[in-house]
Amino acid sequence: MNNWVVAYAKAVVKLRWIIVLASIAGVMFLASGGRFIEFSNDYRYFFTEQNPNLQAFERLERTYTSPDTLLWVMRPNEGTMTTPERLAIIKEITERAWQTPYSIRVDSLTNYQHTTAENDDLTVRDLVPDPEALDKEDANEVGDIALGEPVIAKRLISEDETTSAVVATLRMPRDDQVATSKVMEYARTLLADMREKHPDIRFELTGSVALSNSFSEAAQNDLKILTPAMYIVLALTVFLLTRSFSGTLATILVVTLSAFGAMGLVMGWLGVKLTPPSAGAPTIILTIAVADSIHVLVTMLVEMRKGRTKHEAIVESLRVNWGPVFLTSVTTAIGFASLNFSDAPPFRDLGNTAAAGALIAWVLSISFLPALIAILPVNAKGAIVRQSEFMERFAETVIGNWRKLLVIMTIVIIAFATLLPRFVFNDRFVTYFDDRMEFRVASDWAAEHLTGIYQISYSLSAGEPGGVSNPEYVAKLEEFADWFRQQPEVVHVSTFSDVMKRINKSMHGDKESYYRVPDEREMAAQFLLLYEMSLPYGLDLNDQINVDKSATKLTLTLTDISTVEMQDLINRADTWLRENAPEHMYSYPAGQAVMFAFIGRNNFDAMTSGTAIALILISGCLMLALRNLKLGLISLIPNLTPPIVAFGILALFTAEVGFWSTFVIATALGLIVDATVHFLSKYRRARFEHGKDAEDSVRYAFSTVGTALWVSTFVLVIGFAILALSPFKVNAMLGLMVALTVACALIIDFLLLPSLLIALDRRKKAANPKLEAASSAPAE
Repeated sequence: MNNWVVAYAKAVVKLRWIIVLASIAGVMFLASGGRFIEFSNDYRYFFTEQNPNLQAFERLERTYTSPDTLLWVMRPNEGTMTTPERLAIIKEITERAWQTPYSIRVDSLTNYQHTTAENDDLTVRDLVPDPEALDKEDANEVGDIALGEPVIAKRLISEDETTSAVVATLRMPRDDQVATSKVMEYARTLLADMREKHPDIRFELTGSVALSNSFSEAAQNDLKILTPAMYIVLALTVFLLTRSFSGTLATILVVTLSAFGAMGLVMGWLGVKLTPPSAGAPTIILTIAVADSIHVLVTMLVEMRKGRTKHEAIVESLRVNWGPVFLTSVTTAIGFASLNFSDAPPFRDLGNTAAAGALIAWVLSISFLPALIAILPVNAKGAIVRQSEFMERFAETVIGNWRKLLVIMTIVIIAFATLLPRFVFNDRFVTYFDDRMEFRVASDWAAEHLTGIYQISYSLSAGEPGGVSNPEYVAKLEEFADWFRQQPEVVHVSTFSDVMKRINKSMHGDKESYYRVPDEREMAAQFLLLYEMSLPYGLDLNDQINVDKSATKLTLTLTDISTVEMQDLINRADTWLRENAPEHMYSYPAGQAVMFAFIGRNNFDAMTSGTAIALILISGCLMLALRNLKLGLISLIPNLTPPIVAFGILALFTAEVGFWSTFVIATALGLIVDATVHFLSKYRRARFEHGKDAEDSVRYAFSTVGTALWVSTFVLVIGFAILALSPFKVNAMLGLMVALTVACALIIDFLLLPSLLIALDRRKKAANPKLEAASSAPAE
């Protein structure tokens, strides 16, 4: 193999201009697909079409009204929202909210359809038709009525009357960035106008449309801020570590072309939409592309310091690094490609883009990079020599203390492994964003003072068309709603039974004794028909009753509960329905909160298979490349233990993980192999090809590749640490944990792996000294 690699390397040096121009032309063609890149701001894109929770959510959407909402929430610095002046503000926002693009319904305290009895007639009108006509006593009555109506109490008005909300329901086009931008522009203009007019009142904007928009804004924020920051940090880091301006320039060009090519190919030509997770792809590609370049560059600089000419050093660097760099690129691509097993399409897109970037980076690092370096003037600084000398001294320390290191590292790994069972999944979509995102601040504040954004709904069948008027059904519905109101996780319950009780009361002269379910089905049906005919356009009951009146929707607003708590609530409700309701009434809940609550567990189950397959493939590649079964098996230890240690460290600070955690191992797996491959390949060369013993082989590995390993690892850690600055928590935690995992991998490769190699070699010698001579023969 070495002969044709040398011939290839010499050809690269000779044809350097052609290779540089051809590489740029090829990548620019791939990058030209970037003009087709589109953002996806639909939160549903996080779920496959086969996801049962998404299917249930869409069935609910088709049966009732759209689930897309915007909430303007307001709270004065002093006093209540039920004064005439502040009710006028609510009415103004209500009227302007109707002008929101794609709005189909607006609910507020002022336009709540209040029923009253006038002789034998049912009167249905706005609770506050004219706020300016109210006196203080009238305003107090409005507050009393609102708090007595379960439909709006703790949903549109807080119990202390200090906080109120206007809720707009919208029928949004699916995955339409322009439509969402139009809606948010109007909503924010209204919000800014209210803030300017009424500085004594705090206004916030939240809702599912704001959630969708936040996904898009987070993705664009990462591309605008993190990617440029990554370029600056990479350039400074590579230059400070190599002290080579030409090498730094060549490396930056390689990573730039790799990122542009991969994004253009996958996101542009293949039509994959850009989302917050996949928006992290450029940063990841920049990071992993540097690793290949660093190995080629550092080896070349070391050879130049030893006296070789630049072109000779390039040839030698390619000869030494061809196999390991190819292997690490393939294993990195395999690791990222395993994300295709994910149940979340955005992470499939991230995996495919990063895998493409890893392969493009490999091609450029063994063609464009050496060709460009052959053109540019390069001087090998003394910094490389000093780093190599430090690695040699470090190797002596490890060899001299291998027994202690073996024991200490084993104990540390086992100790961290014991912490892993304490982890639990907890996914709440509001916490996907940090406090830099407007949506997060608004949602937390609204949940604290009025209502949460976490809602789940049940579609409860009455068993027959028109069955919603059946007193027995309505009574059972009321019983189920009352059970929910007793649960600590529930803030508000919206149910059709409350509507029927209010109508029954009004149809009987507003007598309090009739605030109950009607006794007769025919009477209930007549009352319901009369009520529906009295409702104005846009405020009908379509959001609660299906078309043939065979089912109604019960909606819960929940506290900021964890995934475990939600699962427990759902299980308790499931038990109640099975034990207390007729079979046809049974239903499993649906909603955005349900979808996101279990996304972590669903992806963990899916990624278990993907990660296992990736591990098998990567291990197989290592064994084939090293051509030694023992070294192949040994390589599993430094490849499997870093994630254990990294998550063990995380367990010291928190017991909660989100669905981001299911992608850390797959993402890091291909990266942590880098150090193992390079170290073992050099160890194998010294041990079996040069006939050195284990200690000298470890010395050889540290001296030849130690500097490149810590430099490339340092760059990987810095790169993923920058991703940890993303306001999108999923990306931030992915970056943080991959950076920590890669750092742990280097420590294990530098301390545990050499100690393990020496220990196994000495054990082999003790068992049969004759095997030493046999093992020294080349393993071809």
